Amino acid sequence: MWRYGLLAMLGVVAMAVAACDGVNGDVTATESGAGTVNGSIHVPAGQHSGAVGTVNGSIRIDDGATVGPARTVNGGIDVGAHATADSVTTVNGHVTLGAGAHVSHEVTSVNGAMDLESGADVGGGLKNVNGQITLKTAHVGGGLSTVGGDIDLSGESRVEGGILVHEPGGWFGGSSSRPRKPRIVIGPGAVVQGNLRFEREVELYVSERATVGPITGATAIRFAGDRPPG
Repeated sequence: MWRYGLLAMLGVVAMAVAACDGVNGDVTATESGAGTVNGSIHVPAGQHSGAVGTVNGSIRIDDGATVGPARTVNGGIDVGAHATADSVTTVNGHVTLGAGAHVSHEVTSVNGAMDLESGADVGGGLKNVNGQITLKTAHVGGGLSTVGGDIDLSGESRVEGGILVHEPGGWFGGSSSRPRKPRIVIGPGAVVQGNLRFEREVELYVSERATVGPITGATAIRFAGDRPPG
C-alpha cells in the first residue's frame, strides 16, 4: 500500500510544481500559492496562500498563515502556531505542527518524524512509515498509522480512529534480520478511540490513567507514573 502511496505523492508534487515560480531557488508564497523544484518555500506570518509545493526543499509556514495543500519530496514541513493547511505531505522529511495549528485533512510522511505541539489538530489521519510520532496534548481525527515508528502520546492527547502498526514488508520493511520493535506509549490523560491493532511485535505501554479502545496483536504493559520504565 505504501508503494502506491509514494507514487501518488510523487505525482501530486509533480503537478504542484508544473506551474512553479522557479526551478532553482527559494521562494516566498503569495495569495496564489508557490512552487519550485530545487528550493525552499516560506509562507510569511498571517499570509493567505494557495497550494505550496517543492521537490527538493523544506516548507515553512509561519504563525497564523493559511495555505492549501503543502507538499514536498525531500524536505521537512513546519507549520507555525495557529497556522492552517489543507493537507501536509512529504516523502523524506519531518513534519512539525506548532501550538494550535490545524490541518484539515491528512498529514503524511514516509521517512520522517512527526511532532504535534499543544492544541495542534489534524482532521484526517497521521501516517508515516519510519519516524517517531509525538503528540503533546494534540488531536488527530483520522487515526495514527506507522510501520517502524515509535508513538508517544502525552498530556491530554486525543486520537479518534485508533492506532495501526503495519507489518514490515514491501519497499520499506523487507529484511532478513530481526527488526527493532516500535515503542508505543500512551500516557496519563491520553485517549485513543477505536481499535489499536498491531501487525508486528511492539512494546506497548499504557498508563493506568489513559483511555484506549480494544487492543489486538499486543499485550499492554500498564504503568502508574508519568512515564513508563526505560
